[in-house]
Amino acid sequence: MKKIVDELDAMLSVIDAEKNRDTKIELINYVKIRLHEVSPFAGEPVDCVLWKSSDTVEANDYNPNSVAPPEMRLLEHSIAEDGYTQPIVAWDRDDGVHEVVDGFHRHRVGKESKVVKKRVKGYLPIVAINENRQEINNRMASTIRHNRARGKHQVEGMSDIVIELKRRNWSNERIGRELGMDQDEILRLCQITGLSELFADQQFSKAWDVEGAVTEDDFVELSDDVSTYGEQVAMFRTVNTSDETRVFHTFDKWECHKAGFYDGSKEGMTKAECEEVFRSLLADIPKFTTALAGVISDWPNSCEHYLTNASMNRIAWMGQAAVCFATGIPSAFRSGWFLLSEDEKAAADTVALTYLNKWMCNQCRPQLTMDEAKSGDRQSMIY
Repeated sequence: MKKIVDELDAMLSVIDAEKNRDTKIELINYVKIRLHEVSPFAGEPVDCVLWKSSDTVEANDYNPNSVAPPEMRLLEHSIAEDGYTQPIVAWDRDDGVHEVVDGFHRHRVGKESKVVKKRVKGYLPIVAINENRQEINNRMASTIRHNRARGKHQVEGMSDIVIELKRRNWSNERIGRELGMDQDEILRLCQITGLSELFADQQFSKAWDVEGAVTEDDFVELSDDVSTYGEQVAMFRTVNTSDETRVFHTFDKWECHKAGFYDGSKEGMTKAECEEVFRSLLADIPKFTTALAGVISDWPNSCEHYLTNASMNRIAWMGQAAVCFATGIPSAFRSGWFLLSEDEKAAADTVALTYLNKWMCNQCRPQLTMDEAKSGDRQSMIY
């Protein structure tokens, strides 16, 4: 025991003698991490509080908690007088950013208060959320649990979170269990943000031909009758809602919808002209490749909504989306696909699969074979 204590004292003396402040903090963090690894409390995040540069700490975009200006001033005064008595809970992103799960306002004080920022030398106390809770669904649930435990949350913000979790395929039972809500509360929160508006997706066949363009008339408005709400929702559930990896977005957030993907015509162009543009882009592999890269980069919501749906032909969607992205030609003119030769079709399929799998890889999802990517043949209804 004495030998270990002496060695630790010698090590701490070396750290104390370090003149560079940032290097000293880095060394202290390292020691804390190593102690945490051998600690009997290694499963408890609070066992390891690290000081991280405030420049690397960012707020999340879903926190439903809100603090009025007087309370913010009180929080600033409290931290200025008493110091940080609670760390900021965060998850460590792959890009080196610590995204706040809980402690949004403590993080703001540390960044915005000149007095506090100077005292903590531009650093913030961070606790990393457990690795098995780092998925977006779990982080959102954790934020709400922290806020509800303190009795502080906005109803509208809570409603947005519940809707998002439902779009990510969480059942009411799971939401209730994870967030500590009863079923009536979940239903009320759903109604606040308007989950009663359900939106109809369309079928993607094995070929790149999709029957019927989607119009505003296809979006069904449900009644406000709570007694029939559950029955109405059940009528419009998707065919694969048991897949908890699927992500949903309402049509107003689809970039493809805003770009005219579901329009029935192209102003100033005939059907034959639109089909020829459709064919021409798919046959030009370099241009098609550039368009696909643009889709997976600039249409994040559309890609999440469609490419996480295993019950549709995702190769078809990639092709139609690329044509719309590059030329503005709606998917209604997808029959241009049949103007391609068999070799051109095969080449287009191959590059579409390549960029589909690039997107899957970026989302840490498993790669798909061509058959898996073209697996969908069923009508899909989504909200």
